[in-house]
Amino acid sequence: FLYNRMGYWSDWSIPILVTTAAGFTYITVLLILALCHIAVGQQMNLHWLHKIGLMTTLVTTVVTMSSIAQLWDDEWEMVFISLQATAPFLHIGALVAVTALSWLIAGQFARTEKATSQMLMFTAYLAVVVALYLVPLTISSPCIMEKKALGPRPAIIGHRGAPMLAPENTLMSFQKAVEQKTFGVQADVILSYDGVPFLMHDKTLRRTTNVEEVFPERAYEHSSMFNWTDLEKLNAGEWFLQNDPFWTAGSLSRSDYLEAANQSVCKLADMLEVIKDNTSLILNFQNLPPAHPYHSTYINITLETILASGIRQQAVMWLPDTERQLVRQIAPGFQQTSGLKLDTERMREKGIVKLNLRYTKVTNEDVRDYAMANLSVNLYTVNEPWLYSILWCAGVQSVTSDSSHILRKVPFPIWLMPPDEYHLIWITSDLISFIVIVGVFIFQNNLFPSPGWRLGSIRTYNPEQIMLSAAVRRSSRDVKIMKEKLIFSEINNGVETTDELSLCSENGY
Repeated sequence: FLYNRMGYWSDWSIPILVTTAAGFTYITVLLILALCHIAVGQQMNLHWLHKIGLMTTLVTTVVTMSSIAQLWDDEWEMVFISLQATAPFLHIGALVAVTALSWLIAGQFARTEKATSQMLMFTAYLAVVVALYLVPLTISSPCIMEKKALGPRPAIIGHRGAPMLAPENTLMSFQKAVEQKTFGVQADVILSYDGVPFLMHDKTLRRTTNVEEVFPERAYEHSSMFNWTDLEKLNAGEWFLQNDPFWTAGSLSRSDYLEAANQSVCKLADMLEVIKDNTSLILNFQNLPPAHPYHSTYINITLETILASGIRQQAVMWLPDTERQLVRQIAPGFQQTSGLKLDTERMREKGIVKLNLRYTKVTNEDVRDYAMANLSVNLYTVNEPWLYSILWCAGVQSVTSDSSHILRKVPFPIWLMPPDEYHLIWITSDLISFIVIVGVFIFQNNLFPSPGWRLGSIRTYNPEQIMLSAAVRRSSRDVKIMKEKLIFSEINNGVETTDELSLCSENGY
């Protein structure tokens, strides 16, 4: 996103995550300290630096979330998908936290004088607890299922080869994908100005080649406007080592590092020669500029290259919607694949047998409906084991991934729980929480039966005593005045014990 607008590669995801983690850790520490102050009945005096820190964190969070909401609106679907993997465990964690807070809530309840305040406090806490007890009714995860109902693991298709192990869309990248025994690979095809199909995802060559060094005056030209003789002069691997887009370049062996540094732009024919024996292929195409000499015939040239390679027609998933009828006539064995979400009727009319969609665009119900209609779904780009596990439980047939070497090591969904087992955990957790909360409230009310309860030597509702406990920067005169007020308030309340009048000795009373 930033590269297309600013012209240089910069991955800001890690700094954003580190900053967010630091900010929320800081807030959590302050919150814990505040709860500790409440627990011992002391006044909370927040330093002005902490106030600035809290406001800065709040403003930064609001501005960042607003920006993300506008730039990547469809990413909000990711929140619901991630909850399918984490909600059962987040529920247990929230239950533990709210149950632990019952000690503070019950203490405040026991020492509150007004019945109205007690009722409001108890009602609010009870509403939160009951809501948490009932939250599992709204939790829906495909991995809450019987183990015997789990389908086969989704096949893994290498996204532009194996782009975490080698520069994308290069011969080395596809060789690595074959070594990882992926089910298939995905590639982006475009035609050179002299009619040679080659692999390139971007419209220009700037991101993945050194075109700005070799042909600086042509750096912003469409990649299809270069002859193959010019494309052969470009290096397509150094950018991978310099930018390190997946933070993996440092883990390459010495031989792989040197090989990656010497990659060139890859011909479609060379890639097909590498993968044709036992790997499937998803082909995506860029539209050529109107001024391109092969603007109207690039489909025919690409088809000729594919068929001449000897790859099985059944192994090719044809994605472009352009000239689909012509492709079906010339290569009837291709698996016609759509990049648009269609209903089953339209897919049958077009002869489409497979969908290739982003994982946020389909629901679990969609996957089941397509499967019942004997239509398969491939979802992209799936890089995390937890997401792969969720899609496995949902019954997805295949996924496109940058991290095929990681997903292939996932032997089973990260977690899989039968419904009866989940219900047992849910109900047991709620019962334990309820018993603990009731016990805490009973204990606190027995411990502090009257409004004038004490914790240590601090009387909760005596403002002078609270201010004395927090007096750090006050002048000695202010402290003496507060001590005098405290003594007279204690005498008026009928306090005559030596311990509670211990402050008198300092002033000679």
